[in-house]
Amino acid sequence: MSDLGTHEVTNQVPPRPDGDLLGTDPALVEALTREGGDLDRLTGLAAVVGSEVHREHARAANAHEPELRTHDRTGHRIDEVGFHPSWHELMRVSIEHGLAAAPWAAAPGTGAHVTRAAGFALTSQVEQGHLCPVSMTYASVPALRHAPELAAAYEPGLTALAYAPGLAVPAGKPGLLAGMSMTEKQGGSDVRSGTTVAAPQPDGSYRLTGHKWFTSAPMNDLFLTLAQAPGGLTCLVLPRVLPDGTRNAIRLQRLKDKLGNRSNASSEIEYSGAVGWRVGEEGRGVRTIIEMVSMTRLDCVLGATGTQRAAVVEAAHHAAHRSAFGARLIDQPLMREVLAELAAETEAATVLAMRLAGAVDRGETALLRLALPVSKYLVCKRTSAVVAEALECLGGNGYVEESDLPRLYREAPLNSIWEGAGNVTALDALRAITREPDAVDALLTEIDLAAGQDPRLDATTAALRTELAAPQERRARRLAELAALALQGSLLVRHAPTAVADTFLATRLDADGPLRTAGSRPGGSAVDVVLQRATPALQES
Repeated sequence: MSDLGTHEVTNQVPPRPDGDLLGTDPALVEALTREGGDLDRLTGLAAVVGSEVHREHARAANAHEPELRTHDRTGHRIDEVGFHPSWHELMRVSIEHGLAAAPWAAAPGTGAHVTRAAGFALTSQVEQGHLCPVSMTYASVPALRHAPELAAAYEPGLTALAYAPGLAVPAGKPGLLAGMSMTEKQGGSDVRSGTTVAAPQPDGSYRLTGHKWFTSAPMNDLFLTLAQAPGGLTCLVLPRVLPDGTRNAIRLQRLKDKLGNRSNASSEIEYSGAVGWRVGEEGRGVRTIIEMVSMTRLDCVLGATGTQRAAVVEAAHHAAHRSAFGARLIDQPLMREVLAELAAETEAATVLAMRLAGAVDRGETALLRLALPVSKYLVCKRTSAVVAEALECLGGNGYVEESDLPRLYREAPLNSIWEGAGNVTALDALRAITREPDAVDALLTEIDLAAGQDPRLDATTAALRTELAAPQERRARRLAELAALALQGSLLVRHAPTAVADTFLATRLDADGPLRTAGSRPGGSAVDVVLQRATPALQES
């Protein structure tokens, strides 16, 4: 029988080998060290998430999506979600390596939040969906502390390095996961318009009746939610299983069919007289739960940064092993310009995200109040553009699922939407500017640490000061973008190699306005330095 093969397959890119994602990312290592994190504590996680085995778990968890089971075979209501074994393995690794609420058990200023942030960014490069419940668990602790007795009951489980899936009484589980349930179908981000009612009971608990439009990770053990109590909109905590072992009346109506984040279950739920306990004062629900929102916004920045980094690494790996027109793609001048610009923007996101994590660790609340929303606004919004450009570097090969770029592309818009889409986040920054002058002072003090070191950065800072002097709602996006760009530029000028800072400033802050497609501002000799620093594929070649 003749050979049915038509020709020998050549010039195809080999799979990425197992590798330490941390060791090949000098920007992250430097930022982690600078902000007081513990590099040694991340070596084990870095080895695991950089393996082909872990990447396969990521693929499988997204290919085999969660399944809702509202009733058992005899017709009893169970309201459970089933997950593929790979989901559970992803969760186990992340929680056992301290990516959930473990930092809150450490003493302030010890670098625990910085270390955790670097680990979160690393893991985001591989799989983002499972990090939703991990993030909400991390973010729940500051809000729960408004009710010391509830915090004392739940914090040991939330901060534990133990993954314990399944519904059970929280007091008997070695590890707990927390979620957040705020939005309703008639209001979305306008949470104050919610109609869920919380009726106080003689024993101090509340009975909740209502419907929530977007509740992710419904198999978590407890949820912070908003409901209308007699004193106004109030934050409450609802466990899935009550202390007597009965299941709380939290009904899962359906799972959302989402663009991306397919491994993670997001649901619509109904409270049918569900039991909850108050966190904070009645009528101050938004002020109480906003601390949880702020910490999840930090993870939005970290997750977007990891997504950018993953896309750039895939593009560089492809370019290092694929040839066209007689030369490797990585040796083609225009491809180098594109990759260098993407790498510089990713490094800008990295230094900014880790600076925010350092601020959490050191309790710099004034800086965080304004820096968090503007960073979330810009970094998350830019991620879709970065991933799209990286995908194009692979051409048609980037458009097929085996490349992982389609999954990254579907994931890219999520962090820009989660915890406040662009307008919501920009307007929150505007509120901080008008109500909290200490936040403005802290932001400008941080930016001014690089004052006089680059005229492009100085011009951007001057434009920012003009906007801050007379903030207007219609210009809130411009203000947020200027603030985040100035922060990124200041951090790069102070801490990054000159080539990286100059590439970013030239492509994002030049006086005649940044051109919006990657590679449209040739960077000259800086390109070589940026690429060698940022791309593992080049370090191998």
